[in-house]
Amino acid sequence: MRYRTLGGTGIEVSAHCLGTMMFGAVGNPDHDDSVRIIHAALDAGINFVDTADMYSSGESEIIVGEALKGRRDDVVLATKVHFPMGEGPNRGGNSRRWIVKEVEESLRRLGTDWIDLYQIHRPDHTTDIEETLSALTDLVRQGKIRAFGCSTFPAEEIVESHVIAERRGLGRFRTEQPPYSILARGIEKSVLPVCRRYGMGVLTWSPLASGFLTGRYRKGGTIDLSTGRAALHPHRFDPSSPLTAAKLEVVERLVAVAESIGTTLPELAVAFPIAHPAVASVIIGPRTMDQLESLLKGASLTLDDETLDRIDAIVPPGTDVYPPDGVWTPPSLTELPLRRRPVGERSGA
Repeated sequence: MRYRTLGGTGIEVSAHCLGTMMFGAVGNPDHDDSVRIIHAALDAGINFVDTADMYSSGESEIIVGEALKGRRDDVVLATKVHFPMGEGPNRGGNSRRWIVKEVEESLRRLGTDWIDLYQIHRPDHTTDIEETLSALTDLVRQGKIRAFGCSTFPAEEIVESHVIAERRGLGRFRTEQPPYSILARGIEKSVLPVCRRYGMGVLTWSPLASGFLTGRYRKGGTIDLSTGRAALHPHRFDPSSPLTAAKLEVVERLVAVAESIGTTLPELAVAFPIAHPAVASVIIGPRTMDQLESLLKGASLTLDDETLDRIDAIVPPGTDVYPPDGVWTPPSLTELPLRRRPVGERSGA
């Protein structure tokens, strides 16, 4: 396993990061089996583990904490905060009030005294970024976290955060965690260049494009909407959807590329993000031991220029075959008052 420096933090992380979203009620509810998978990943050379407070409502963090007993010092541990953790107001978001409370809950569930990388899971337009950065800076000074970053932030908000940090003398986001796959290359246009400009480490998620690059879903085949990710989000896998058809068309061409170089589609998919110079680590999120072993087989795969050129010809750089699942949408697109003037003010005369 190769190791790379995570931005300007000086922290060395494995080129593959073990994502734990599928450990717990949402994926693998067997704690002992999940712990075995985590141990197998660590034994294979992975030293970077990513989780979040909201994964299975905290259960994932508990499982990770169990797995890291006796091995904590050898692991770079990352978790995230933002999404609601229960009913009622003030139990989510990026406010100082919530961050300061929830970091204590994550520390308790993880069974550790510190978090190596604490990430803001999504933007929050109701909270000033200065408020968020100030709270995170204090947590670093208190020794509860070592560094902090953001996840799935648009380029303009990353830039704003750095400007505010410099003006106010606050700590800055050291990392960004965006979705990135052969089917979703939109971040190549601005997010990745901005991260390089500010010396941020990038750890990417969803290299298998929510399962479409596993080879399980093929053109002309049937899609079982009752199991796995398809059951959780059936609209994303609807066989009658033009977006689904577009994905499957690209999958067929990518399968041919993978076969021509003697590898599999998932191995090709996981190797692709690692080839970008802005990417420090790629998150793999297995649910079973077989899935972990399959993903690790591609760890040593090197994509040469000819192969990357062929991928570029299928999905041009900076383009998305479909909008990546789970990406934050700004209020400027979702809230009508921000898109439409009052009826009486819409005419030009």
